[in-house]
This record gives sequence, structure tokens and C-alpha cells, in this order.
Amino acid sequence: MTYSLLNAAFLAVVGAVALGAVLSRRSPRWASVGWTAIVLLIMTAVFDNVMIGIGLVAYDPDRISGLTIGIAPIEDFAYAIAAVVLLPSLWMLLERRR
Repeated sequence: MTYSLLNAAFLAVVGAVALGAVLSRRSPRWASVGWTAIVLLIMTAVFDNVMIGIGLVAYDPDRISGLTIGIAPIEDFAYAIAAVVLLPSLWMLLERRR
């Protein structure tokens, strides 16, 4: 299984939860989510490149797409995107109404 396929499965679940939040009219403030995503993706780029550069993490070249940001495979950024969309969407869906 490639990292892209694994990411697609996770992102499909995240997309379904986010869609549920939007359809329930309890959607998060997407501008705030967007700014958070920018900061988190920059931090992910910096720290993933450091971790890969010092040999803390390694990826099987047969399982990545070959697209990289620095030396970090692009697939590594899906987890940051998933977190930044999933958490506020769940927060909105699970928030109690008063």
C-alpha cells in the first residue's frame, strides 16, 4: 500500500466529517482553519525536513510519489491537513446546544 492511498482513505473520512459539519450548519470558521493550516504546514515542512535529514524517519522510496518539499515527501503533509480540518469539524458537531 502506498502512502498516497493510505492518505486518501484518511482524507475521505475527514472530508465526510467536514461535510457533515457544513450540512449541519455548525461549520467551523473556515478562515481560521485556513490560517491555522498555513502555520501548521510551514511547521510540518520545517520539522519533517529536520527529522528526515538527521535520519530519525525514513520512507520506502517505492511507496512515495516522489514529490517532495525539501526532502519531505508530499504525502507527509496530509496528516497536518487532516488534523486541521477534522478537529474543528468534530468540535462543531459534538458541541452541545444550549
